[in-house]
Amino acid sequence: MMTRYRSKIRRCWWLGLGLLLLGMCLTGCQQRVTVATPTQAPRGFVASANGATATDRRRAQQVAHFVQTKLVTKQGVRTNYLDSKKRTGAVATGHELLSESSGMWLQYLAATHQWGAFRDFYSATKRTFDDRGQFSYRYDPRTKKKAAVNATLDDLRIIRALLAYDEAYGTRYYRKEATNRYQTLVNTSLKDGQLVDYYDMHSRKAAKTASLAYFDLKTLRYFERDTKTGRQQYRRQVKAVQGGYLGDAFPLYAASYQWTTAAYSDKDLNTSEALETLLHLAEVGKLKATSRNWLIQRVRNRDLQNGYTTLGVVSVRGESAANYALAAMIFATLGESNHYQQALRAAWRAQITDASSPLVGALGNAKTQKVYAYNNLTVLNAVLN
Repeated sequence: MMTRYRSKIRRCWWLGLGLLLLGMCLTGCQQRVTVATPTQAPRGFVASANGATATDRRRAQQVAHFVQTKLVTKQGVRTNYLDSKKRTGAVATGHELLSESSGMWLQYLAATHQWGAFRDFYSATKRTFDDRGQFSYRYDPRTKKKAAVNATLDDLRIIRALLAYDEAYGTRYYRKEATNRYQTLVNTSLKDGQLVDYYDMHSRKAAKTASLAYFDLKTLRYFERDTKTGRQQYRRQVKAVQGGYLGDAFPLYAASYQWTTAAYSDKDLNTSEALETLLHLAEVGKLKATSRNWLIQRVRNRDLQNGYTTLGVVSVRGESAANYALAAMIFATLGESNHYQQALRAAWRAQITDASSPLVGALGNAKTQKVYAYNNLTVLNAVLN
């Protein structure tokens, strides 16, 4: 009797172990989502210069020459023209490299049909920033260290550039590559359609918040529209962004959203990020008229400040060429050439025109030599809209 009892215990033990292993297997399988390559060719990812004048194109060529000769390296794009002795943990400085800048430069190369340069620079981007399928957001050539996390918008920006290449070149050259990169996001910082700011490949932990500027809705829609689940996730993403609307009195959007609490941040707004949110909404036909009118007023008065509270009070004074360039992109998307030109003229005020300066053509400060890649790349891509 005791023998039968022990045998029964062993059978139960093995059965329990088998169920545990099966459960672990099923859990692992559920965690890894496979994304099919979209059957439809990408459309609308290539910027054009239809709204730009001959003068705009000439000035943009000067910017491109400066970026190419003074900022672009074999590893990426320098964040600033001047290097810095000290590095900071919070933001990139000096000659540190950002995947953000690489994505923006790739977008420019695709739009200007520089096929060979695009392929070479994308290969360099992967060598510098690749981290198990996603892109580290930051790399320091001095220490040869890269950040442990990505920035989801930066990954989407690079993916978007790959789609732009195939659209402009009329090929399927990068569509599979773009899908593989997107698939990594689906399993890291875009699980179940819930986009978050970043994912740490080493600790396997994701951020809990989602910056509304990170929802590149056009790119997300391209990958999500082929399946019922994808379309549901896309609608949730649009709803998450739209729910951050601050009101008609100050028609911008909250900085971020938290999926677990369904709460929006009340932190001050960085204007560049706020305008990225408006641009992404405009690209999918979801921009509110109140937001458009507010932006028209700011551009017309040339008082688009660098930061605001959620009540619309200026929190960071000063203007940025990139902010006016983002405004120009929004107006170009809406097909409003008049407002596009107003915004672009405001951006060009920051261009250095002194032929004797080593910074000629760049957008920045000739005296302090403070020249930022983000300003120059944003204006450069705005001219292509």
